[in-house]
Amino acid sequence: MPPSRSLRLSTALLTGALLLGGLATTPAAADVPAATAATTAVRVNQVGYLPDGPKRATVVTTAAQALGWQLRNASGAVVASGSTVPRGADAPSGQSVQVADFSSHRAAGTGYVLTVDGTSSAPFDIRVDLYDTLRSDSMAFFHHQRSGIAIDASLVGSAYARPAGHLGVAPNTGDVSVPCQAGVCDYTQDVRGGWYDAGDHGKYVVNGGISTWLVVNSFERAERAGKEAALGDSTLRVPERGNGIPDVLDEARWELDFLMRMQVPDGKPHAGMAFHKIHDAAWTGMPTRPEQDSQPRELHRPSTAATLNLAAAAAQCARVFRPYDSAYADRCLSAARRAWSAAQTNPAMYAPDSDSTGGGAYGDTRVTDEFYWAAAELYAATGESAYRDALTSSSWHTSADAFSPYGFGWADTAALGRLVLATVPNGLPAADTARIRASVTAAADGYLSRMAAQGYAVPVPADGYFWGSNGEVANDAVVMAVAGELTGDARYRAGALETMDYLLGRNALGLSYVTGHGETSSQNQHHRFWAHQLDASLPRPPAGSLAGGPNSALQDPVAEERLRGCAPAACYVDHIDSYSTNEVAVNWNAPLAWLAAYAAERTSAGGEPPTASCTVTYAVSNVWSTGFTATVTVKNTGPAAVDGWQLAWTYPAGQRVTSSWNATVTQSGTAVNARHADWNRTIAPGATVSFGVQGTHTGSTPSPTDFTLNAGTCA
Repeated sequence: MPPSRSLRLSTALLTGALLLGGLATTPAAADVPAATAATTAVRVNQVGYLPDGPKRATVVTTAAQALGWQLRNASGAVVASGSTVPRGADAPSGQSVQVADFSSHRAAGTGYVLTVDGTSSAPFDIRVDLYDTLRSDSMAFFHHQRSGIAIDASLVGSAYARPAGHLGVAPNTGDVSVPCQAGVCDYTQDVRGGWYDAGDHGKYVVNGGISTWLVVNSFERAERAGKEAALGDSTLRVPERGNGIPDVLDEARWELDFLMRMQVPDGKPHAGMAFHKIHDAAWTGMPTRPEQDSQPRELHRPSTAATLNLAAAAAQCARVFRPYDSAYADRCLSAARRAWSAAQTNPAMYAPDSDSTGGGAYGDTRVTDEFYWAAAELYAATGESAYRDALTSSSWHTSADAFSPYGFGWADTAALGRLVLATVPNGLPAADTARIRASVTAAADGYLSRMAAQGYAVPVPADGYFWGSNGEVANDAVVMAVAGELTGDARYRAGALETMDYLLGRNALGLSYVTGHGETSSQNQHHRFWAHQLDASLPRPPAGSLAGGPNSALQDPVAEERLRGCAPAACYVDHIDSYSTNEVAVNWNAPLAWLAAYAAERTSAGGEPPTASCTVTYAVSNVWSTGFTATVTVKNTGPAAVDGWQLAWTYPAGQRVTSSWNATVTQSGTAVNARHADWNRTIAPGATVSFGVQGTHTGSTPSPTDFTLNAGTCA
């Protein structure tokens, strides 16, 4: 795990005593192998590949010379062939590997197999709708994790249906009137609802905040891309479908309501702050269905970190929900303002690492990053100078370290502020916005560099396999996808998609970490209800749940016993009692759901790269000593309309765009990307669109000569 930053200590060493007390030695648990053995040395994304995406496989071999590969279709016919690229020793996996690249094959089909040196991969597909099911399943995870509502068989199937948990129905003591720990408060609070955080029955504001933000942000990003319909009303398996509000926002609202219930009421000490967490007074045993949990529940002392998570998530709610439910948006904004003011009054109420009985501590004694994130969201929601001043005076605003070496996480949230400011229109100076966007692409470039240096193309460092490493991999993919949005550079989309390859089987174990997706996937994730390995009457985890992943610290008894001496990327065991490698958590499934929605979007009707036939005229209309203006005219010369156009070019003499009209123009280095406005997003056959830019120069303003429209070269 990152030095001094505990990314996940929920059911860690504390649960060990419970498991060692007998549950870990049941016959069902004892007969599971240390890790699921890879069935082949040819590691692929076991779900498959997009026709227009990268298609690479990693081959485990001691051979030093390049090997021949063949891609066969379901009939066994060879449809493509080539040679691997030797990579040699891959430190994270401890393996010697080569890489096969078959990206040039774009024909859709099912049952493909890649054969290298006589060894064949698991079968996989190449198709446009590859990730549609995962988009739905990964988002359904949150409905499965809902507290305080019955989970209906009509939505999840009979195996996963259950009564509502923690509503005060015996044997539950319930969450409708929860007392505080001794000395924290002298009243009770209604904190029903929300998502169970992980494999236990705790609910944590700091994990809920970042998870909610990612779920809502997935819809925001889809809106910016004009693809929000795929997450709209009646698209997901939620009980609120058909209410006129996008289903992904309905799901987020279940957690937002809980987060706001965790706010200390007016008239009480620390009013406006948020209680850090609510969970059982002691650890519950394995397995325990939510409605059968008889433990008393407790509220834990408020914290500044939790309060700022509430402020950020509620401010985002105020922006995104307003077109659908303005009254709810107003409620969210009121809660966000109260939380911000309370955090300013109480800037150093830290959650202690020692508070770890019955639930994870989530200790965090550095909250300047949460202040920056919350200020960014409140400024984006209101445009008010007080929030602008708070964020621009933050040390994080100019820091190059907003994206930590491990990306971002519940304890490292400055990057979320950067992503907000990079993508949501605001009143910051153009130079500030350009610098913020450049920091996003710089972080993405770092992830791409790591991927290029590793045999399995993983964006985390070689020492980055800590508790919840799969969540960090998915978080890094989010950053790469946003960088692609800002620049139009296809490298970032390719990087984001290749992280999906890693999660779905192209990894050191040849195992898909996402339940139900892939030929060989995780089946025994640590969970108190999805506990078939301990009780055959209970189900396995539902499709779409992401295992925490390799953790080289080996922080549970099963991992310590079975994985001793493992290479970092192989420190995983598909065993229900290996909570440090195989637990689930909302903050790991949230970036998976974000990424699945992104990957499922169609780039064009046929899945091929969204090319276009076009001509571009770039005319400099005015030049002065340090600046210029230019008009850009794009003509669609093809037979079909171009919908959602983006035009990219490179300036040959270091010109810098400072403003634009009739298009949103961003720049990273010399690369420029212009994106349509709402009213001119479609260019009909034979039609033109024009937009303008103003910028600076250093002595000359030669016109760019090469333009691409939606990745197609223009004349």
